[in-house]
Amino acid sequence: MDTANNKTEDESPANANDYLWDRSGEPDPEVQRLEVLLEEFRHVGPAPVFPAIVQHRRWTFFPWRMRLFPVLAGAALLAITVVTFLLHQRKPFPVVMAGWDVSRLAGAPRIGRMTISGKEGYRLGVGQVLETDVQSRASLQAEGIGQIEMEPDTRLRLLVMGAGLKRIALDRGTIHAYIWAPPGQFVVDTPSAVTVDLGCAYTLKVDDSGAGLVRTSLGWVGFKLNGHESFIPAGAACATRPKVGPGTPYFEDASPEFRAALARFDFQVTTPKQRAEDLRIVLAQSRQRDALTLWHLLSRVDEDQRMRVYDRLASLIPPPARVTRDGVLRLDQPMLDLWWNALGFDDISVWRHWEHSWSGAATPVREK
Repeated sequence: MDTANNKTEDESPANANDYLWDRSGEPDPEVQRLEVLLEEFRHVGPAPVFPAIVQHRRWTFFPWRMRLFPVLAGAALLAITVVTFLLHQRKPFPVVMAGWDVSRLAGAPRIGRMTISGKEGYRLGVGQVLETDVQSRASLQAEGIGQIEMEPDTRLRLLVMGAGLKRIALDRGTIHAYIWAPPGQFVVDTPSAVTVDLGCAYTLKVDDSGAGLVRTSLGWVGFKLNGHESFIPAGAACATRPKVGPGTPYFEDASPEFRAALARFDFQVTTPKQRAEDLRIVLAQSRQRDALTLWHLLSRVDEDQRMRVYDRLASLIPPPARVTRDGVLRLDQPMLDLWWNALGFDDISVWRHWEHSWSGAATPVREK
């Protein structure tokens, strides 16, 4: 195939298409047929003049700003975080330590090695020790709990300061406690007994040997150790000894013979004959209000002696209808509790509730 023929074949379609634009080429029969059909719709006027298209510049600032917004927000958040951290470093939030507020009443009391002055506020925290020397006195206060005044030469420790139980240990010395917390929530450990506030004001003393004495001026107090429990109403007192626990409570206006015989009976090692004689003196010297002492003696004597105590107590304050002689002699606890309530001191169910709720609090916490 020669070159001329190839050119003619390649150019023929292009020449035929020229007719569509300027009618200079050979018309296609189909095109001519369409021209005839559409002749009546042919435009006969000059071609319209259209305005030139002007390419306008697109406004791109707003989309750019939207793309930049997350960056700016992140930078602002980072700046706030840094400033807050620096402020907290300079002025940390105060942390209120659970404990008792302490103030000086006289001398120079100490929390650990820190001496308490008269101008600043101090706080005794859990695990800390507060001491007064022979010339010092201090006061402790806790909102919703009460107030404690420490006499000279006293040492105490704060053991627990929870939402329920509040517990201190009196190692030696004298405190005066004025408690308005719910009964059973304030507990004081001593070397020889656990003191439980049952809604009261009292004075508690502990000497260097660990022996203690509680005197109640309002309400009543519970003493407990090794199964021995004593209830001390207002006007009464009760001694306690290491390894023995609480003795028998008594009213301090009882006769000297009554009190001396009771002390021997509780804490001295005597012959059975002397012990029986001491019990005889207590029973013979007892008044109606000394039913407090006789009720406690029911569980601290043997069965033969218990009958004597029962008879004397029944003569002072007869047992309630549901309390029987046989029941008391076998130490039926519900019957004993009913008889206690008949004595007119307070409802023993408060104590039983404490025993149930704080059974672990009946054992003193020893210093490590």
